[in-house]
Amino acid sequence: MLCATSRLLAAGTATAPPAQPRGRGPGARCRRRELHFPGHPELPPGDFLLGRLARPSVPAGRRVALRRGRMPPAVGGGPAGSEPRPRRGRAGVEGARAVGPDVGAEPAARSPKRPARGSRCTEAAGRWTLLTLVTLLSFATRFHRLDEPRHICWDETHFGKMGSYYINRTFFFDVHPPLGKMLIGLAGYLSGYDGTFLFQKPGDKYEHHNYMGMRGFCAFLGSLLVPFAYLTVLELSKSFPAALLTAALLTFDTGCLTLSQYILLDPILMFFIMAAMLSMVKYNSCANRPFSAPWWFWLSLTGINLAGALGVKFVGLFIILQVGWNTISDLWHLFGDLSLSVVTVGKHLTARILCLIALPLTLYTATYAIHFMVLNKSGPGDGFFSSAFQARLSGNNLHNASIPEHLAYGSVITVKNLRMAIGYLHSHRHLYPEGIGARQQQVTTYLHKDYNNLWIIKKHNTNADPLDPSIPVEFVRHGDIVRLEHKETSRNLHSHYHEAPLTRKHYQVTGYGINGTGDSNDFWRIEVINRKFGNRIKVLRSRIRLIHLVTGCVLGSSGKVLPKWGWEQLEVTCTPYLKETLNSIWNVEDHINPKLPNISLDVLQPTFPEILLESHMVMIRGNNGLKPKDNEFTSKPWHWPINYQGLRFSGINDTDFRVYLLGNPVIWWLNLLSIALYLLLGSIIAVAVQRGTHLPAEVEGILWDTLLRLCAWSLASSFLARGVYMVGILSLLLGTAYSFYLFHPLAYGMVGPLAQDPGSPMAGLRWLESWDF
Repeated sequence: MLCATSRLLAAGTATAPPAQPRGRGPGARCRRRELHFPGHPELPPGDFLLGRLARPSVPAGRRVALRRGRMPPAVGGGPAGSEPRPRRGRAGVEGARAVGPDVGAEPAARSPKRPARGSRCTEAAGRWTLLTLVTLLSFATRFHRLDEPRHICWDETHFGKMGSYYINRTFFFDVHPPLGKMLIGLAGYLSGYDGTFLFQKPGDKYEHHNYMGMRGFCAFLGSLLVPFAYLTVLELSKSFPAALLTAALLTFDTGCLTLSQYILLDPILMFFIMAAMLSMVKYNSCANRPFSAPWWFWLSLTGINLAGALGVKFVGLFIILQVGWNTISDLWHLFGDLSLSVVTVGKHLTARILCLIALPLTLYTATYAIHFMVLNKSGPGDGFFSSAFQARLSGNNLHNASIPEHLAYGSVITVKNLRMAIGYLHSHRHLYPEGIGARQQQVTTYLHKDYNNLWIIKKHNTNADPLDPSIPVEFVRHGDIVRLEHKETSRNLHSHYHEAPLTRKHYQVTGYGINGTGDSNDFWRIEVINRKFGNRIKVLRSRIRLIHLVTGCVLGSSGKVLPKWGWEQLEVTCTPYLKETLNSIWNVEDHINPKLPNISLDVLQPTFPEILLESHMVMIRGNNGLKPKDNEFTSKPWHWPINYQGLRFSGINDTDFRVYLLGNPVIWWLNLLSIALYLLLGSIIAVAVQRGTHLPAEVEGILWDTLLRLCAWSLASSFLARGVYMVGILSLLLGTAYSFYLFHPLAYGMVGPLAQDPGSPMAGLRWLESWDF
């Protein structure tokens, strides 16, 4: 080790050491050890499975100098740094070789040899053979028993249903962007699924409905993760064993396998993330050929995959951050390359803006344009959006509708909160439970169209019927004192000093009275935001507040979800704080009054930018409001990384077809060990580099590949080094394969005795009490 270090240090000096005859001198033993090191370029072509690196051997001193952005001085040449700086990527190595034969001269016997044509063909054939085998194994594991179970599993009830909505062109709401669901719907449509299956709950049998197209599409994308990871690691490390080990870890992981076999967004999201990573690595490898066709292709493909990742789930932002950091680092190094003109650096910057910002944003926006174009029929998602948005949906009562323009007494109306995903002012015959304020009728907000959303607006001081033909029409104006009577129960909107159910210091809102007869706590002053006193109130357009006359509080919704006694609808309160927020601002949507003329609502339809902005506001609001329901399965954030607990996809007893989502514990715990070793090894290397140690290129591989290389390197015998390296790689590959053999019933389904029964195929494999398979 000492002689190797001294040789590496000597390689970076200004004057090359005199060449020693092969087999003589103090460095002979070190040279022989490096010559037979697994992965060295001089190994025979057939040894590429032992980790043969594609990069040429570059002396450590030159590698360090290149990383620091300067050339090592030529022998007897001028001052250091007089040569132009090399470009990042492989160009740095090529530049080092192009400086001249005298730079850091090595003994001629140790210089890399150009492989013969036959060896190159053999290596190419081996490369494609390994990739084919990896891909075939991935597809075989993902498509095996894909049709089982023949019923809904876990979140297939959501995403399969949303695929049906696309086929039926029915508008719906989801907290995720639309691309993943659109692709699922397209796969179902192309495979003959007609969109008629209801997807009501897990366990419902598919029967004659064609569900295999949607499952097959997800499995196809999930299968591509393995070859993508293989190619990514191969490009980064130039090590076939490292790439094979990566492919094995993904292929034999039961958790990744399970997520790939069902109608879910996860395999689609992981496909775009992995594809973006591979494209970024490929584009980095073309750094020595900027603006060439391959360079543009991989850079553009990176942007396309970024749009895909973000278009499936917002968690795709993480790969955008990864690519963004890589891009900033790349541009920073280009900016520091004095051999490049400012115009060239500007071209690089423009190319990244076009391919990694403009292109992804354009494609991401296009997915929403297609989404809104396809989903043009009214559906269960209407209530999450504004009245103007709903007016564009075919079948909605506001679409092509004609309603009275100004609000009048006696009109039957719905009142909608302006904050996204709050919904309509709602009441029903159920009362607040004991101990929750006054035991009166519940008032909530509800996101869907319902008869219990209807209210009649009346004067506060009379019970006369405003719809009587003998009574002239009287319009409601800014500042009027009104009473809202619930149409279905004939109880008035009411508030008092009792505390709200969930929000402290807010007042409770109830339904009170009999047949419209109540008390003074039923009176509300209606105000139009930014309008003068006396103005009429326009349907859909006027933004109004309802101020309680007795307490002075303002009607609003906290957005908090009520417990089961409140049907998990949203809390309505009367807040004593008069600050204007969207929670306390409403508009009148539906408006029925036979005594008034109607106007068309076509003029209210929003533009595409307004629709796009509103949809994102609704999704953000929906994501913030996601909370587990009572008795719903929950897990802690730390449970998943350590594989502490799994998730039942299907079945709970010995007669069911049971699928259990759990990562292969051998692989997952090996990952945890790898992270710890990586941090330890990275810290040691960082300290060593800081102390001036020149490290060999072999420490740039993948963790376990690197550790095995270093172990082999430390052995005196080249034959023993090869053996240790080969045994280590094969042990990891076979160990992961055997662990998959043990735990594969979790993914492919179990029938019969549970794990605690000695006759179960999983007997003895329940290593943690928290695993409930």
